[in-house]
Amino acid sequence: MEQQLTLKYFKARFNWRDVADAARTTIRMEEGEKEPGPAWKRRILLSEHSPIRQMTFKWKWMNLKYWVSVHFVRHKIGIEHFVSTQRSDRTGVNRDAIPQAALVNHECFANAQAVIFISRKRLCRQASPETTAAWRLVLDEIRKCEPELYSVCVPECVYRGFCPEFKPCGYAGSAAFRAALAAYREGAG
Repeated sequence: MEQQLTLKYFKARFNWRDVADAARTTIRMEEGEKEPGPAWKRRILLSEHSPIRQMTFKWKWMNLKYWVSVHFVRHKIGIEHFVSTQRSDRTGVNRDAIPQAALVNHECFANAQAVIFISRKRLCRQASPETTAAWRLVLDEIRKCEPELYSVCVPECVYRGFCPEFKPCGYAGSAAFRAALAAYREGAG
């Protein structure tokens, strides 16, 4: 029986005052004293200005299929990966005999910019359902603690306003897409 994919933990490691103060530094303003509001948070996340890279998150998937893990390891900027080994000298199992569906544990440390980018690729309807399901576990935790970040984690077509894929799935022509695009752009102007 296959073990269920779970998140062992999820941790947010930052505070909004630091993000806001870094933004103030970039425009030669003094540090502030109050927590920024939801509208400012969403605005800086939509703009993807550099201070959002101070927003860091750490999580660990348990029982992630190796081939799904490989999809996430493709993401390199703003994220670090720590994946359980399949080396024969460490596991005692012939690595050549391990199937791609073998389960691994995969720990990540990423900033908000990476989370936004990964969402663009892994929420796309062309992504494998297994990879999307694993990413949604992370986004469900982000929704609980950082709803403004969650609100800007959208598939590539919503991010761009059109589908750039060679073989589009058709979503970009749907009413659901138009609603998602409007929700994403709300408050952006």
